[in-house]
Amino acid sequence: MKGKVLIFSAPSGAGKTTIVKHILQKFPELEFSISATTRPSRENEKDGNDYFFLKENEFRERIKNNEFIEFEEVYPGRFYGTLKSEIERIWKKGSHVVFDVDVKGGLNLKKIFGKDALAVFISPPDINTLEDRLKKRGTETPETLTVRVDKAKEEMNYAPEFDMILLNEVLEKSYSDAEKVVSNFLNQH
Repeated sequence: MKGKVLIFSAPSGAGKTTIVKHILQKFPELEFSISATTRPSRENEKDGNDYFFLKENEFRERIKNNEFIEFEEVYPGRFYGTLKSEIERIWKKGSHVVFDVDVKGGLNLKKIFGKDALAVFISPPDINTLEDRLKKRGTETPETLTVRVDKAKEEMNYAPEFDMILLNEVLEKSYSDAEKVVSNFLNQH
């Protein structure tokens, strides 16, 4: 069984995870693909639920064993990737896969899945709004904030390569726009 694939990408702080969680609640035929990462877990995150948290050497071993459909070293020593076993698990259940991935990962997945995929770029209204959202999270040091904002500026350049850009300015409107896009894509034959 091969299902469809929905790819949501955005710079850090654009609201991607919030929108993805909403979509997953609205569409029971969708299931979240849990990514693997070498980053430490945040306070509320659970291994095997939010991410598969791996040590860097374990991640590199899985790369060698060809266990990833795609992976990216997003920051030095900080890997993110999609395990082939996750996609197979979701498709076996008869569900469609939802990815919440960084911008480069999203474009890689779009290339891999072609017409079976819809790639959505979630855009913040502007960089200042994005920076404010990251500050409000309270998870960034001044140094990591600068790195994330600089990376976001670069990632915004890739938005046109996605199938659609969803502007996340007013959350309720973003929810409604995302629902329409997902519904139309799932109903295509």
